[in-house]
Amino acid sequence: MNRLKLYYDVLSQPSRVVKIFLLANKIEFEHKVVRLGKFEQKTEEFKKVNPLQQVPVIDDGGFILRESVAIMRYLCREKDVPIHWYPKESKAQAKVDEYLEWQHLGTRMHCGLYFRLMWLEPLVTKTAPPAKKVEFYKRNMEQNCDLVEKFWLADKPFLCGDEITIADLFAAAELEQPKLTGYDVRDGRPFLSAWLERVRTITSPHYDAVHNEINRIASKYNGQCPALVGKQEANR
Repeated sequence: MNRLKLYYDVLSQPSRVVKIFLLANKIEFEHKVVRLGKFEQKTEEFKKVNPLQQVPVIDDGGFILRESVAIMRYLCREKDVPIHWYPKESKAQAKVDEYLEWQHLGTRMHCGLYFRLMWLEPLVTKTAPPAKKVEFYKRNMEQNCDLVEKFWLADKPFLCGDEITIADLFAAAELEQPKLTGYDVRDGRPFLSAWLERVRTITSPHYDAVHNEINRIASKYNGQCPALVGKQEANR
């Protein structure tokens, strides 16, 4: 029997989702680390696995999937995991799908755009982003974090009900990403903060282990892009 292969980089939010899920559910898999910072996703070898040059990707005995939401739905159907992750009952499943569809233009887009502006682009340009642009992207991100606080978590312990689902993993990974820029989504949002702690506790110790790298980088560079930190030190 071929072991499941996971191609990933823990700096990728969806990659962390899949890895946490596999570890929390004791699904054995082969680690295939693709270092995005070294552009390993653009190598000819990886292009054979994913011509789209993105992670995560799974190879389940020759069956390859290249999109994280599709991957998670597939794993919930095909592997022996508790039903609460992706309920089979139509209405309960629809509530999970509701968040998964919303997130693309919600948490994923706005947290991701702010991270790109504050971290990825300066990494390439070695230049700090314009203040007006920072304000615009930050405001959009904060509005979406507030939606998680005031709408998605208004009357329930998890995004889609009383139990954790794959929607919670997707949201948590996206909301942890701004930590690299020095922004903590927990500040001033008690419901969101308590929910993140519930997700962390339920998936312990894997949640912390998988987020260890971004926590280490955030701590080392004090929430700034490494390229800008190095530039500031050189100018002193």
